Amino acid sequence: MPIARESVLAVLDRIPLPDGGTLVSRDLIRALTVEGDAVRFVIEAPSAEAARALEPVRAEAERALRALPGIAGVQAVMTAHGPAAPSLKIGQHPTPQPAGPQPIAGIDRIIAIGSGKGGVGKSTVSSNLAVALARQGRKVGLLDADIYGPSQARMMGVNRRPASPDGKTILPPSAHGVTMMSLGLMLKEDEAVIWRGPMLMGALQQLLGQVAWGELDVLLVDLPPGTGDIQLTLCQRTQVTGAIVVSTPQDVALLDARKALDMFRKLKTPVLGLIENMSSYVCPNCGHEAHIFGHGGVAEEARRLDVPFLGELPLDLSVRLAGDEGRPVAAGEGPIAEAYADLARRLVAGGMA
Repeated sequence: MPIARESVLAVLDRIPLPDGGTLVSRDLIRALTVEGDAVRFVIEAPSAEAARALEPVRAEAERALRALPGIAGVQAVMTAHGPAAPSLKIGQHPTPQPAGPQPIAGIDRIIAIGSGKGGVGKSTVSSNLAVALARQGRKVGLLDADIYGPSQARMMGVNRRPASPDGKTILPPSAHGVTMMSLGLMLKEDEAVIWRGPMLMGALQQLLGQVAWGELDVLLVDLPPGTGDIQLTLCQRTQVTGAIVVSTPQDVALLDARKALDMFRKLKTPVLGLIENMSSYVCPNCGHEAHIFGHGGVAEEARRLDVPFLGELPLDLSVRLAGDEGRPVAAGEGPIAEAYADLARRLVAGGMA
């Protein structure tokens, strides 16, 4: 049975520090990954001297985790990088830029992934598609632009606050072969974002322009639901290659998906295609296939609007479990991972990614 991240964190939260607190309560754990029966993480001390003092704690953490059933290997590394520069602040008003959409240096293609409404699995599709594209050999970035509800850090298994050597440039973490950035990495997990439009626009500008994305074949931008400030800012200020709209098959979801499609057309952003998520459900006990949200509605809508239909993605418990554990299902094997691999191959073959 796979080891859950929560089980690992629970063990680490019982490891006391010499000056009080635990490794978890003092927020010293970085880059925690749980892959199969192996656990890897970094203990980030505030200074080299503190790192030397914490060496017994590192050794105790490894011993405690090896005693956990199902864990065969543990690797804990001590660093003294310190926290991100204190002057780094996300959520400022946007700064002037040249007129018209601008490219981002080093990024070949930018794909916006949107939906007309929430609850259709757009963020789950974004993270799994990013991983599937990386497994196809593409250099992939993932930007969580859902400012009010950032979730990609959890789904990608990243809990390390990004570093900033100068208070301006943001060094993004990587997971599962994907370079990713989310406002959720800059906040406490239960901290709400209460910003008006200008601060949202400024935050998106920073996440696009101040992050050191490096050389990427494609950057996927996980948009919030709806047709608001973030969508307008992205499409009007950035050279977006195209948009993908995710919907479930039922009529209520398609009503809002049409609005998202209309928005992209009005913003002159090419629509690369539609994806039908939660298209079918196969009972793991009896094998019966059910269409809980209907079936084929998105494909029919694509035909009606003369836009590409990119494929169907099933509803499966493993998708939720993998996302909660920080290891997208597309990073593994099986029919769900293969469905995402097929979608990634289709985008690569079509020159979209």
